[in-house]
Amino acid sequence: MQKIMYEDDYNQEDFVRLRNPHIKHMEADHLYHISLSTATQDLREMFCDVKFVCMGGTPRRMEKFAHLVEKELEIKLPTGAALCDISAKSYRYSMYKIGPVISVSHGMGIPSLSILLHEIIKLMYHARCTDVTFLRIGTCGGIGIPGGSLVITDEAVDGMLKPYLTIDILGKPVTRPAVLDKDVADELKALADAEMLDCRTFIGKTMCTNDFYEGQGRLDGAFCDYTADEKMEFLNMVHSKGVKNIEMESLAFAAMCHHAGIKGGVVCVALLDRLSGDQIDTPKEVMDLWQDRPQQLVLKFIKNRLNLP
Repeated sequence: MQKIMYEDDYNQEDFVRLRNPHIKHMEADHLYHISLSTATQDLREMFCDVKFVCMGGTPRRMEKFAHLVEKELEIKLPTGAALCDISAKSYRYSMYKIGPVISVSHGMGIPSLSILLHEIIKLMYHARCTDVTFLRIGTCGGIGIPGGSLVITDEAVDGMLKPYLTIDILGKPVTRPAVLDKDVADELKALADAEMLDCRTFIGKTMCTNDFYEGQGRLDGAFCDYTADEKMEFLNMVHSKGVKNIEMESLAFAAMCHHAGIKGGVVCVALLDRLSGDQIDTPKEVMDLWQDRPQQLVLKFIKNRLNLP
């Protein structure tokens, strides 16, 4: 069994820290939703070299990204070995480790992403990882930008355009600022401008909602108590305030990374322009190509950080 380490056990200046004093009273920490535990595994030995945690919505997307990392970083697995889903037994998330990179699915929406991030942050802590960057690779609805465009988030806001996450804790609302790392965003934009010439790239605010339909002003949900004119007035208003896209995870991602002292970045591809419609009707083969674009950009970022050609 791996001994749980705490701030007093070593100099934590460069390590991922936990903001939870209760962990030190636990004999073991079971990371239930990703099928890992300090009781049965040496998490430090398994994950101490991780520098990048990349996450996206679906297991398939993150499995594909894992294979892309394996190929582009030229990581050679032992003879007879293959990439495996570390969290398969949880039946909730899919996670792969390829050299210094973790590729993991986070599901859809803030609650699913929040559960994963709690356990991934604790994993980084138990593994004594240093200088880790978290990156969300996603899809979104664009606001005033064409489908297929990349959007790099420089500020995440909620459905009221407020740049913080509010959580109800013990019956009281707690707000945490949603802050992403400026250097990460700027580097992603520079790499996109220099090397992603097959698509347009934008940097700006991302509006994160708790719902795909009414919360994003769609007219095609099971319920709709507003008019088409009211929808367009709202979308044009948020566009005028610098919102480039809408999705459902960036606010919690930014707030939790910032609260943990971890550098975070978000890059998404727009599947449509919401000023032109609500439904995603792009042919699947085109969407597959579009969804590769955030993966390609994040991989360029990783290679740049590792000083790889």
